Amino acid sequence: MALAAALLYNAYFCGRCRRHKALQPLLGPLLSDSVSKSYSSYRRPGSQPEKKTTWQDVNLSFKKSIEVLKTQLSMLKKETEDHLAGPGGQSLTHYMLEQTRVVWEFRGQEDLNKWVISSDVEIGGKSEVYLKLGRNNQTALLYGILNTEVPRDGETKYSGYCSMRSKPLVGSFARKKYYDWSNFNSLYLRVRGDGRPWMVNIYTDPYFSHQKDDLYNYFMFTRGGPYWEEIKIPFSKFFISSRGRVQDDQHPIWLDKISTLGFTIGDKVNGPFQLEIDFIGLLNDRAHTEEFAYEKYEKNPPL
Repeated sequence: MALAAALLYNAYFCGRCRRHKALQPLLGPLLSDSVSKSYSSYRRPGSQPEKKTTWQDVNLSFKKSIEVLKTQLSMLKKETEDHLAGPGGQSLTHYMLEQTRVVWEFRGQEDLNKWVISSDVEIGGKSEVYLKLGRNNQTALLYGILNTEVPRDGETKYSGYCSMRSKPLVGSFARKKYYDWSNFNSLYLRVRGDGRPWMVNIYTDPYFSHQKDDLYNYFMFTRGGPYWEEIKIPFSKFFISSRGRVQDDQHPIWLDKISTLGFTIGDKVNGPFQLEIDFIGLLNDRAHTEEFAYEKYEKNPPL
């Protein structure tokens, strides 16, 4: 458990290092090559930092600036209309009666572009991971080769992980946006794996800075074979970890501030892996009444 959590944190930390800069959604069309394709800012121990700053790649254009401004204003208009219409742009009646919702499905390259992949290559490892459309362009196929060989840098102790993570939502003018899943109590997936276990990771934007490394996790076991399986994971089963360590102080997920969702494999078994995903959705299971599966500590109990 501890090793899996440590590898999970490495994957998550490197994923966070690849996030766009705060102004990237606004200045993206104006930058020639300010962000690499891998979105990686990780620097291996002992390597020299780059002396070239990001702003040296800025190529300002008045015409592009006007186009970006128009795009951001249209996004702001759409967000305002959705806010006035109701939660998530839906009517209040539809929102209250909604039982299921498909959040991600994979029917084209634009759907794959909403996700990023990473592996232990960023810390000097030798694992490989790829993401492409499946057969008939109706699914996402995550595949690669896991290699647990530890890099010889004198600092890294564990290696051997690959992950896939959704990109965080960004509103107009680079504002943070979140998924609001408070109307549901379960994560619902249709996948086809190869029998290897995966870790499902949910990151919520914290209310306090000391919680920025908190990550909610739960295991997903695939049975292998040619058949699809539908997996339901109640949100009450997710446990919280921070910097690769499971925390004693557990609490339920803040479902109104969901930022990203991801999958990580790090089962210490060298060799190929494969996970095919049809869709990722939400379910409001009225039969599931459990609020939280783990013990919660009472803060400041009365004497």
